[in-house]
Amino acid sequence: MKQIVTRFAPSPTGTLHIGGVRTALFNYVYAKQNNGKFLVRIEDTDRERSTKEYEENILNNLSSIGLEPDEKPINQSERNEIYIKAAEKIIESGNAYWCDCSQEELEQMRKEQTEAGKKPMYDGRSRNLGIERSEKTVLRLATPEDGEIIVNDLIRGEIKFNNSELDDLILLRSDGTPTYHLCNVVDDFEQNVTTVIRGEDHISNTPRQIHIQKALGYPDLEYAHLPLVLGTDKKRLSKRNAATSLEDYRKKGYLDSAILNTLARLGWSQGENEVFFLNDLIKDFNIKEVQKAGAIFDITKLDWLNSQHLAKLTLQEFKDSLKPFLEEIGIDINNHNNVDLLIDSLRTSDNNFSGIANQLYPYYKDIKEYDDNAIKKFISDNDILHDLKDILQNIDDWNEESINKALSTYQEQNNLKVPQVNQPVRIALTGKTKSPGLGLTLEIFGKEKALKRIEKML
Repeated sequence: MKQIVTRFAPSPTGTLHIGGVRTALFNYVYAKQNNGKFLVRIEDTDRERSTKEYEENILNNLSSIGLEPDEKPINQSERNEIYIKAAEKIIESGNAYWCDCSQEELEQMRKEQTEAGKKPMYDGRSRNLGIERSEKTVLRLATPEDGEIIVNDLIRGEIKFNNSELDDLILLRSDGTPTYHLCNVVDDFEQNVTTVIRGEDHISNTPRQIHIQKALGYPDLEYAHLPLVLGTDKKRLSKRNAATSLEDYRKKGYLDSAILNTLARLGWSQGENEVFFLNDLIKDFNIKEVQKAGAIFDITKLDWLNSQHLAKLTLQEFKDSLKPFLEEIGIDINNHNNVDLLIDSLRTSDNNFSGIANQLYPYYKDIKEYDDNAIKKFISDNDILHDLKDILQNIDDWNEESINKALSTYQEQNNLKVPQVNQPVRIALTGKTKSPGLGLTLEIFGKEKALKRIEKML
């Protein structure tokens, strides 16, 4: 049996898109669960928009998130001779012809077709004219005029395409450069690709590429067309409704494992298990279970899954991952007397490392600003804060239990509600109304620093 080979073929015209990561992930997983190979091909024939910077971004991010190709990636821009040879082979087989139609002639043809209620497409007018190659000619594939192409899509089942609805696509431009379709087909063959897993926006390309394969005598491939990644507005994911770059999510402090977990769930689900890692996916994934409908990317889902993955880290792993995010806001993680207690107590204070780092700020540095609404709501009367300062001053055994006991006694003796007692102190310590339990928060700050913060507030 032939070894399964999949490929991810991005164009380096931007940073690695979150939808691209999902496509790469499904290709990687399908290859690995079939003991096959996962390859990467850089489709950089668009010289104006492709850059080496974007290419490096794509390759580095794929590698660091765990989707490492099994062979060195290839660049289409370096393979022109291979494509030209393939085009010559198609000419020799009689399956291609030269066309010298001008742009004006083509536009007029399409206009007339549209006015007649027909689908605008090239009508093959140069097919049998025996035109010689010149500086003005393009090479077109002679697509069969009748019959149909049937694709047994692993996700969508049988898809039929009538050849009469496919026009004679261009293989070589007038300047002699090959087009996307020709490069794509030749590279799949040269890389021994067996299975093409890509977005559903490529469905219309599939019959065209199959005709090129047949003209070259290449073997048939397997196809699977994934549902598009949509935003919460059910339109294609764009910067309007979410960050679209993988880098953006990593910079915010989402774990790679949580990102992959979320992306795997875009269009595929299995059983009750929501939280899993790459190895689980390789074990359980079934491409035939992928849905056909568009898959909605919801940041709240990523937030929840990231919190689940964060919870699985050891304290040391958590600290190591958090460290760069603290450094970004000028904090040395070890510059605290109760660092392990502090980090462990606040590790669930946000859904990502960037948010957690910001929650930790007041524990390391002076408060930048207080929550005005919180002050208006809870500190209209300074007497309570004065009383609490005196009570805390007299606690010798400074730990969560003894602090909570003293606060609770004061609250009961003065017939106050818990927020009336706790929130003024919490705001004085952190500038806001959220923190771990107040006794624990005070223990983390330490007596001297806690009293200074309360004095400052007063």
